[in-house]
Amino acid sequence: MNDTEFESRADAVLERVAQSLEECGIDCDAAFKGGGVLEIELAGGARVVVNRHAAAREIWVAAKSGGHHFRPHGDRWSDTRDGVELFERLSAILGELTGAAVSLRP
Repeated sequence: MNDTEFESRADAVLERVAQSLEECGIDCDAAFKGGGVLEIELAGGARVVVNRHAAAREIWVAAKSGGHHFRPHGDRWSDTRDGVELFERLSAILGELTGAAVSLRP
């Protein structure tokens, strides 16, 4: 995968994350900050940042609980540490921060 293909795939996933946030009904603001960065601000003030990292060809998630790196494997983006899928991990992170069940759909 070249840089252009990576950016296109990663940007599509970030768009899908933003759309899934709207669909799941949690109280948050999701805003694109440019350069492949999606910032999610929750009602209580907590923030989660999801961004593409072109040099590593990964999607990175930064949250209070820590950072996660995801690589593409077919249609999935899997955590480099334990293989958990991106949307599953984001659901768990957001659920932990909100105290509610969150289910983001890829």
